[in-house]
Amino acid sequence: MVELLLDIKVLLVKKLFRLINFTNISFYAIILGILYDPNRNIFISLNYNLETKQFFHTSAVNKATPGTLIICQEKSLELRLGFRLCLNNLPVGIIVHNISSSKLSVAKYIRSAGTYGQLLQKNNLICKIKIPSGRILNINSLAYGTLGVLSNLHANKVVLGKAGSNRLKGIRPTVRGIAMNPVDHPHGGRANGGCHPMTPWGKPTRGYKTKK
Repeated sequence: MVELLLDIKVLLVKKLFRLINFTNISFYAIILGILYDPNRNIFISLNYNLETKQFFHTSAVNKATPGTLIICQEKSLELRLGFRLCLNNLPVGIIVHNISSSKLSVAKYIRSAGTYGQLLQKNNLICKIKIPSGRILNINSLAYGTLGVLSNLHANKVVLGKAGSNRLKGIRPTVRGIAMNPVDHPHGGRANGGCHPMTPWGKPTRGYKTKK
C-alpha cells in the first residue's frame, strides 16, 4: 500500500516538458485554451494551426482569451494582442515581448511572466527596444516580436508556504555562506561575513559587471 502511494505521488510531481513555439515560422492559428506549465512561470496557450491542421503551444499573452486569432507573419494590416510581426512594420511606442535577435533566430528576449518591452525608435537597419531591466537594446529591424504583455503578471507574488513545495519543484535546501567555514565560503568563519557580498568562488555579487 505504501509503495502504491509513493508511485502515485511521483506521478503527480513528474513534469512533462511542453515544447513552445518561439520561432518566426509563419502561421494562422486560433487559441483553444490557456494552460499551466510547471516548467515555466508563464502560462502557455494551446493553439490550432488553421493551415497545417496541427496543435502547438505558444507563450500566453495577457488578456488574450480562447477563440482569439493569432498570426505570425512579416506584416499585418491590423495590430492585435498575440500577433507576431516584424519589428520594422510596428509603430514606435508599441509594447512587445518574445523578441528575436534576427529574422531566422528564435525569441531570446523578454520571455518571463508579466514582462514587456517598448519599441522606442526604428530605422531600416536597427530598432531600439527598452527591456524590463531598463537597458536599451539595438535589435535588427528584420527581427520579430509579439504584441502585448506576457501572462501571469503576479507570478512574483506567489508564496509557496512550505519547504515541501520547493522540494517538489526539484529545488534542494541551500546553506548560507555565513554559516560555513572559511575554506568553504568567503563569508565563513568568525568574522561573520565582514567582506563585501561574494559568491562561493570569491566574485562580488552586487554591482560587479560580468558582461564582457
